[in-house]
Amino acid sequence: MPAPSTSDQDLFRRIIDFGMTPEELDADPAAAAQVATPLVNLGLPWPAGFAPTPQPMNPKPMPSDPLPKADILVVTWTVAEVEALADTLTPGTNRKNWYPYNRNFDAHYRPLIRKGAPSLAKNVERLGSYFMTKIGNKKVLCVKSELHLNQDGIATAPGKATLPVKDFFQQMIDEVQPSLVITAGTAGAVFGDHQLGDVIVTRGAKFRLRKEFANETFADTAYKCDTFTIPTGKLNDAQTLLAKHAARLKEPDFGPPTKAYNWTGPLIPGIVNSPDLKIDGVAFPAFHPILTTDFFEFGNSVNKLETIGCGVEMGDAVLGQVVKEMMDAGKPAPNWLVIRNASDPQINGDLPTEPRATNMQAHWAVWYYETYGYWTSVSSSIATWAVIAGLP
Repeated sequence: MPAPSTSDQDLFRRIIDFGMTPEELDADPAAAAQVATPLVNLGLPWPAGFAPTPQPMNPKPMPSDPLPKADILVVTWTVAEVEALADTLTPGTNRKNWYPYNRNFDAHYRPLIRKGAPSLAKNVERLGSYFMTKIGNKKVLCVKSELHLNQDGIATAPGKATLPVKDFFQQMIDEVQPSLVITAGTAGAVFGDHQLGDVIVTRGAKFRLRKEFANETFADTAYKCDTFTIPTGKLNDAQTLLAKHAARLKEPDFGPPTKAYNWTGPLIPGIVNSPDLKIDGVAFPAFHPILTTDFFEFGNSVNKLETIGCGVEMGDAVLGQVVKEMMDAGKPAPNWLVIRNASDPQINGDLPTEPRATNMQAHWAVWYYETYGYWTSVSSSIATWAVIAGLP
């Protein structure tokens, strides 16, 4: 596999778009030669009464219609993530059958989005897509966002830019009126003992902004949802469900990039990971935050990111920011939670990063995502189910 582009936006765009059809990419078919896993019957052994049940809307909504009200709002971000979420929480309903959503897109969002952003791609032109499902007695709206912190901003000053995904979070909350918002999907592991496919569940998020948003007042702000207690009633069931497809997370037979760079031992049998739930206050300190960056960063064996966060991604702190601002303004605000799966393990920090064109640490971080992004996202989708099914 060739080394990925070293542009932060290009690296993350590669992850966002991985699995799109040529038509969705608005590109030559050769650019979409690799695709994420299509619609899959996962055969998960759901506990009686709690199997996710898709709820088609009749009549079919128009893209400009407001989002329907629901008890829980679940937001995910990339193609691999939404395919896993659809196969898990809206089984039998492919992501391409989710309803497109473009409310206020032209009037409000388009002027805030840079040319070339995912939401402006040909055959997209929308804020996202959605589908309703039911888990137990809870109505759950699943949304795939086309907006992304790292992809959309138009510079307004050095280290400052527009942030349309923040407006989108607010719009979704205003329309859906959920009691709980969950942002779910992939993340880079920062703890050395977190395996591929482990799921990080945390009530904390922290901005770690060093590029396009480096001079914003919120560039290092942390948020926590201390009004929510993570329900535990369905966590044991989730462990059973996680084990169903654990064999999909077998790594190749090589001295993996998590080993020391100068490792000279024989090839080792492929690692079979056993995905586990890593919950704040249990596996790591309470409210230990997910880290939201505006550049392509991942945990490695030397950068010690585990001391400041529980994983790395590019958007979740925006949700914490929106809810905090609602509370500060005296407005009713939902609880929120981050559920992120480790799509790449902690990377070996001894691997070379120069020259940038052959940055081997970035190479392996992207390779892990493209190889395991879908199946690790099934893990976070199962954990999302467990939290919702465990609610009173």
